Amino acid sequence: MTTAITPAAFTWFPYDGFTFSLGLAEGGHAWTSGHTSAALDETVGKMTVSGSMTEQARTAYRKVLTIVEGAGLSLTDVTHVTESVTIAGLASYEEAAAVRREVFGDHEPTVTTVVVERLVRSAALLEVELKASAGGGTMLLASEARRAGEWTASPVTEGHDGTVHLPTMVPIDANGDIVAPGDFVAQYRYCLEQADVLLRKAGLSIDAAVTTFDYSTPGTREVYRKTHRVRKELLGGAGVYPGAGGILMSRLHHPDQLVAIDVTASRHPLELVNPGWSRYDTLTYAPGVKAGRTLFMSGFAALDMETQEALHPGDLRAQAEVTYEAILHLLTYAGLGPEHLLSTVEYCVASELPRYGVVHEVRERLLSPPWPASTGAMCADLLRPEFLLEVFPTALYPAQEA
Repeated sequence: MTTAITPAAFTWFPYDGFTFSLGLAEGGHAWTSGHTSAALDETVGKMTVSGSMTEQARTAYRKVLTIVEGAGLSLTDVTHVTESVTIAGLASYEEAAAVRREVFGDHEPTVTTVVVERLVRSAALLEVELKASAGGGTMLLASEARRAGEWTASPVTEGHDGTVHLPTMVPIDANGDIVAPGDFVAQYRYCLEQADVLLRKAGLSIDAAVTTFDYSTPGTREVYRKTHRVRKELLGGAGVYPGAGGILMSRLHHPDQLVAIDVTASRHPLELVNPGWSRYDTLTYAPGVKAGRTLFMSGFAALDMETQEALHPGDLRAQAEVTYEAILHLLTYAGLGPEHLLSTVEYCVASELPRYGVVHEVRERLLSPPWPASTGAMCADLLRPEFLLEVFPTALYPAQEA
C-alpha cells in the first residue's frame, strides 16, 4: 500500500489540508505531485511565484527532489520527469532543460514535455513531476538524436512495475523540420509510428502501449475523428486498446506543430478493465487497462456513458462530480477504492481558473487519504467544447492482490 511522503523539512508551504499528497511511496518507489516554484509568502498570506525560468526551474527541482529524498531515494533513482511548460515559458524553455542537465549530471531519466496553456499560479512558467525507483530503473534505450533544436531526445526507461516511459512524441524530424505541415492526421500517425520504432528498439512494440495521451490545437477539432482509422491500424495488436485522452492547447512545442503524443507502455500482459460501458465497444481506446499491479485509465470528463451526452455544460463543480464519480465507478469494478489512486492529472479549461477551487471541494468529498500525487494545469479547450475538466487517473493494486 502506498503511503504519503512527508519530508523532514519542506520549507515552501505547509502541505496539510490539500486533497493531494506531496508524493506517494511504496517499497523503494516514489511518485511526486507536480510542483512549480510556488512558495508561501507570509507577508501577504498567499502562495507566490517569481523569477526567471532558470530560477523557477531550480526551485521546482529542489522541491520535487526533497520529496524524493523524503522517500529514502535520491536523484540517481529518478526514472521519469514530466515538465509542464507554459506557452509563455516556451521561449525560455532551454533554460529549464539546462537546469535539469545541471541537476542530474550524468544520470539521464526519461523526459516528457507537456506544453500547457498556463499553470494555476499565473506567474509560473514550469511544473515538474518525478517518478523514482531504487537503482534508477532500467534504461532500455539510450538517448537518440531524433530531432534537432531544443526539443532533445531522452532515453526509454523501465520503472516501477514494468512501466515503460517514452519521451514525448512530436512530428519533428531529425533535421528539426515539421513532418507533413498542415496535415494533422499525418502528424498523428508519425508520432505513433515513432513510438513504435522506439519501443521495438527497446524490445517491445506499440502493442505494449497502456496509454496514449495526445495534445493538439483547437483548429484540429474538426478533423480529430480521422485519427480513429490510424489508431485502429496501429494500436490494439495485443487485443487491448490503450487508455487515451485528448487535450487542446493554443500552440505546442513548434509553432507549426498540430499534435504531440505521450505514450506509456508496460512489460506485463494487458487486461481490459471495463465495467460494462458499451460506448467503448467501437472506440480505439479502453476505459482502463490493467498491466501488472497498475491500472492505467483513460481521461475522464463529464460524459453520460450510455447516451454519450456531455453533462452539466458551464458548471465546473457538477462536471467534477460526474468525472470523479465515473473514475470511482471504474475503481470499484476493479476491486479498488479512492485510496488506491496513485496519481491524477487534471486539465481545466483556462477560462474556468477563477472557479477551479470547486474541484478541490469535490476531491475532498469523494477521494481519501493518502491522497494521490496530483498535477493540475490549464488548457485552451477540450475535444468536446462542453467539457471544462478532464482527469487522467492511475491506480495501484495492493501487492497481495496482484
